[in-house]
Amino acid sequence: MISRVFKTALALAVSAASSYTLAAGFALNEQSISAMGTAFSGRSSSADDATTVFGNPAGMARLKREQVSAGAAAIFAKTDIDDAHSTFGGTNDGDMVPTVAVPMGYYVKPIDDKWAFGLGVYAPFGLITDYESGFAGRYFADKSEVRVITVQPTVSYRINDQLSVGFGPTINRIDGELTSATLNRATPGQNDGQVKVKGDDTALGFNAGVLFELDPRTRFGLTYHSKVDYTLRGDTTLSGSAFGPLAGKYDATLDLETPESVDFSVTHDLNDTWTLYAGSTWTRWSRLEEIRVENKGRLPAALSTITEEQDWHDTWSYAVGAAYKLNRQWTLRAGLAYDQSPTRNEFRSPRIPSDDRKVFSLGAGWSPNDDVTIDVAYSYLKEDDADINQVSATKGAYRATYQNSAHGLGAQVTYRF
Repeated sequence: MISRVFKTALALAVSAASSYTLAAGFALNEQSISAMGTAFSGRSSSADDATTVFGNPAGMARLKREQVSAGAAAIFAKTDIDDAHSTFGGTNDGDMVPTVAVPMGYYVKPIDDKWAFGLGVYAPFGLITDYESGFAGRYFADKSEVRVITVQPTVSYRINDQLSVGFGPTINRIDGELTSATLNRATPGQNDGQVKVKGDDTALGFNAGVLFELDPRTRFGLTYHSKVDYTLRGDTTLSGSAFGPLAGKYDATLDLETPESVDFSVTHDLNDTWTLYAGSTWTRWSRLEEIRVENKGRLPAALSTITEEQDWHDTWSYAVGAAYKLNRQWTLRAGLAYDQSPTRNEFRSPRIPSDDRKVFSLGAGWSPNDDVTIDVAYSYLKEDDADINQVSATKGAYRATYQNSAHGLGAQVTYRF
């Protein structure tokens, strides 16, 4: 039984990617509220404020004044679960994602006409799901929480009037916790056990970008966000009568690679009033082929290594947007995006109940003077219906259709010195 427990719980600890974000997998998009207003369609080419530290470090070359940008986005997710069937019964309330906030902060200082320095603190990945007690799919999913916080010192260099480059190493801290129910074979559906997995790690990566200004009205941006290799170290706690004498705490390690991505976008000032944006992002989710867990403690030798197939695939997202300068103080924004899901139908579980998604965004920027800009944005996300069809000899069966949607609200302040 303990083998089944670890394979079910530990191996899914980080692949449990039912996300509350406006991006696919367990990636977060909410690193800029000004970009959120155009559905992130010009993220690597707009370079309008200090959030370009993340969007494209080369964009710092366009900022002529020292400045700070800080803000947060709140995500309100909703899930309806239809046509649910479970071997051992239970509830299907849905709405397992609590309201969450995603903060960010950036600083940029031009050093001279060529060089600029920047610093960013943001969350590139994260997830949280928490099903109700007695959830019908509790043997496949219960609670999952993973957070990644990144600190990015950055420099940019203007090579000439048209071409700029930027680079920043990233210091990434990941921590996570997973709990799940375990079937008590003696009394199926009753007296379940519980598994709690906790772990953390710090690892390095980098972001790099190129900004090419074709002319004063048109610019192209290309940004590369590197993969990051983690080894999460922590423990697994087994509790409840389902485990008998094996209940207790065990050391565990889990290797995880968060994927690299390439973002390309173009920004074109159609005239003094209208600005158009278009962009796409490729993410190498195929790195998540399997989860491999190394266990220590008073366990049989066969449990020293446990693997579970994930077989995620690479994804593309596409976005278009526009900004309208109403007057000297107000700028209005809108955007549309389409984002592929990395999960495959045969492996989708209640931990990953997502499918391809469409996003509609609105935003506004208010500049009462040349020193301050306040940006706000709203996004609505709607996913394709996600079918779950999980069958296990040790956990029974769970089948359902998930209908997921989310509202995002964000606010950001930029102050120029």
